[in-house]
Amino acid sequence: MVFLTNEGASSSSSTRQWKYDVFLSFRGEDTRAGFTTYLYKALEQKGINTFMDDKLPRGEEISTELLKTIEESMVLVIVFSKNYVESKWCLDELVKIIECREDDQMVLLRPIFYNVEPREVRNQLGNFGIALANHEKEFKDNMGKMQRWREALSKAASVSGSHYEEGYVSNG
Repeated sequence: MVFLTNEGASSSSSTRQWKYDVFLSFRGEDTRAGFTTYLYKALEQKGINTFMDDKLPRGEEISTELLKTIEESMVLVIVFSKNYVESKWCLDELVKIIECREDDQMVLLRPIFYNVEPREVRNQLGNFGIALANHEKEFKDNMGKMQRWREALSKAASVSGSHYEEGYVSNG
């Protein structure tokens, strides 16, 4: 799992206690039944304590608990897929992920581009642009939220990550 390494991290990273090694952010309908579940199982088999949103205790408010879990995770993996940006929850989660990374340089950000091009995410092209235009109609009175979503997408997609395309994975 090369993409999980933190080359260049200072030795102070060992002093911080993390609840999870990895937090997986993904659009369930796109990747839960295949790619993300496979990734989760592979990480767990390697002894990497990984959070996937099916671990939330029943009855807890998902947003508060999930945001806290992001803060308690060392590696934040974002699986960008075709419909990721259609989910307002995924976008809010992404904003929190970027905030955590910017607030703590020990937090690692690892994007995976699942059958999408990094430039589509970074520049909000194709499905990403269409979905954001649809969100803008709903949030016309809250353009600050839209701006945070756009900035988070651009920042996350500017980080070197892994690109998965129809059975082929490339890192870089």
